[in-house]
Amino acid sequence: MMSQRLYRMGHLSARRPWAVIGTWLMLAVFVVGAAGAFGHKLEDSFRVEGLDSQRANDLIAAAGTGQEGLTAQVVVTPRGDSATFFDSAPARAALAKVQSDAAALPRVLSTSDPSGPLAAGPDAARNSGVVSPDGRVALVRVQYPTLDALTAADLVNLKGLRAEPDSAVRVEMGGDLFYAFEAPPAGIGEAIGLLAAAVILFLTFGSLIATALPIGMAVFGLAVSISSMSLLARVIEVPSWGPVLGAMVGLGVGIDYALFVVTRHRDYLRQGLEVEDSVGRAIATAGRPVVFAGGIVVVSVLGLAVAGVPFMTGGGIALAMVVAVMVAVSITLLPAFLGLSGHAINRFGFRRRPAADGVGWSRWVGHVARHPWPYLVGVTALLLALAAPALALRPGVPDDGALPSSRTERAAYDLVAQGFGPGRNGPLVVAADLAGDPGVVVQLVNALRADRGVDSVAPANVNTAAGIASVVVFPATGPQDQVTRETVERLRAEVIPTALAGSPARAHVGGQMVNFADVGARVNDRLPLFIGAVLGLSFLLLMLVFRSVLVPLKAVALNLLSIGASYGVMVMVFQWGWGAGLIGLTSTVPIVSFIPMFMFAILFGLSMDYEVFLLSRVREEYLTSGDNEASVVRGIASTGRVITSAALIMIAVFLAFVTGQDAATKMFGLGLATAILVDATLVRMVLVPATMKLLGDANWWLPRWLARRLPTIDLDGLDSMPEPLAAVRTPLKA
Repeated sequence: MMSQRLYRMGHLSARRPWAVIGTWLMLAVFVVGAAGAFGHKLEDSFRVEGLDSQRANDLIAAAGTGQEGLTAQVVVTPRGDSATFFDSAPARAALAKVQSDAAALPRVLSTSDPSGPLAAGPDAARNSGVVSPDGRVALVRVQYPTLDALTAADLVNLKGLRAEPDSAVRVEMGGDLFYAFEAPPAGIGEAIGLLAAAVILFLTFGSLIATALPIGMAVFGLAVSISSMSLLARVIEVPSWGPVLGAMVGLGVGIDYALFVVTRHRDYLRQGLEVEDSVGRAIATAGRPVVFAGGIVVVSVLGLAVAGVPFMTGGGIALAMVVAVMVAVSITLLPAFLGLSGHAINRFGFRRRPAADGVGWSRWVGHVARHPWPYLVGVTALLLALAAPALALRPGVPDDGALPSSRTERAAYDLVAQGFGPGRNGPLVVAADLAGDPGVVVQLVNALRADRGVDSVAPANVNTAAGIASVVVFPATGPQDQVTRETVERLRAEVIPTALAGSPARAHVGGQMVNFADVGARVNDRLPLFIGAVLGLSFLLLMLVFRSVLVPLKAVALNLLSIGASYGVMVMVFQWGWGAGLIGLTSTVPIVSFIPMFMFAILFGLSMDYEVFLLSRVREEYLTSGDNEASVVRGIASTGRVITSAALIMIAVFLAFVTGQDAATKMFGLGLATAILVDATLVRMVLVPATMKLLGDANWWLPRWLARRLPTIDLDGLDSMPEPLAAVRTPLKA
């Protein structure tokens, strides 16, 4: 039996701690060393086969024009409120120097040069597309090779162009190169989250040693798993934000899993068990739900492959690896340290009164059980109200306009919008396979220029040998405007087919923002299938664990409520701007297209933690007493404080990442924290006791024909634990 194996594993680790610790240290050294020597760079690729924008990108790459590489846009403006490039010779000279310095940088293939049009006069400069009509903004487009040929040093070199405060011009910059290499400051969110977790753990345990162990396990597991991501990247595509999301989830689950094990171990020590037996018993009881819950998280995030988007599949595999490492650390390395610490685990702190731990929770749950209908109706109405804004969720990808004003990318974005119009920050690229009909290019350009949503069209770039043409189109509206998306759809459905009617040529609409939008549409199309699969899996697993039909149905409904509430809060904050300033947002932004699916996968697994730990105690009490209401009260009271502590740790870790500058990181942090807060308070401590009281004994109803066919899962591990421990059933005390 699994519980017997876990007991022996925990007992052996506690009896021979140095062998286990040494093995883990050697593994860590090997992984970190291999990552440094053979690790592959994490990349952000939105390549998805079959999308119209991907076909456009493939045509551009096939044409070999150099546009398939990365670009940077250097934005230059004269210093002084009234100076322009038309009337300031020092500004023009400084602009020429910026352009020449950019052209001289390593690996730069080409740059645009506004100096030529300016020398030809204001009219020529205005018509060039690289100098704004008012002469206040000039653009230097810097073309680089593809990502494989570049390093972060290229971004550092480019940013060096800004290091001249006495110049006659101000220089800001942005573009693909920043997106590929610029990362938010690392470690700040993790440090804040760890500090908050340490405070919560100390208040929970009252011991410095018991506090240090969960944090130490999580940090160690994170170091191993995050380092291994670069090795994984040699096999599959792992996005650059993988370590940030891995740290966010890894710290939360790592600390929580260790918290449950340490809590059980301290409880058994209080009963008088020897240290090694106590550790083995803790791993066999608390460790079994840890393995189960961790396995659910792994399976759910691996299910992201259903989206058919490579970077989401890679991100899901990387995140699954983080969670798997945390589970392994919790059931092998943690018991070794528990064995070393012995009875000293309760020292260096303050003493608690375990007997009084569940009194407050018993009173609260009893109160809810006496008034189930008001609490059920009231809290359900509140959660539905929180979830309602999710109906207005608008997926997309925040652009540089969502960054803090202190960032050069944001400053460049604002200058371009002021000088050229908002659409200049999100150009479209129409790529055409001419199929032997080069004359169709003129028709295509004229049709694009005539569309009401288009501000201007650059001259076509035609590669006669390859039979491919590309046209840069500047929409009249900004990258995140819904009108821009409508313009893209109209170009695809009406303008381009009409322009190419009767010609064998075919054209596709691409560009960075269009590619992001297309990927988001693909994800949204697959989201209902993914949610259905996850909910179906959760129902089946909970039915196996709790031998019930109504308990799993209730859990599915309540999970939908908590996740829906988190979606609604994200819409209110990020799309509507309610309280956005409190988290450092200066403008409203769409919800990053892949975040809802990622969040659903993560939250499903995390909510299973609390569902399993809480309901397993309730079911154990019910099997002992047969009294449904008393079982609900005793089960929730015995787990209330530890589940609340675990939830507070999760919330603190997730909220710490809201301090980051990246909008996507803020969304993950706020969304996950909201869902865990709702799940651990309103759902677990109000809706669960209210619904279980109303359902009565029907909670545990299972048709006989189904009961005979379902395997039995001994979740707490006590039924198959070696004697004499199996004879002792003790409620979990926090």
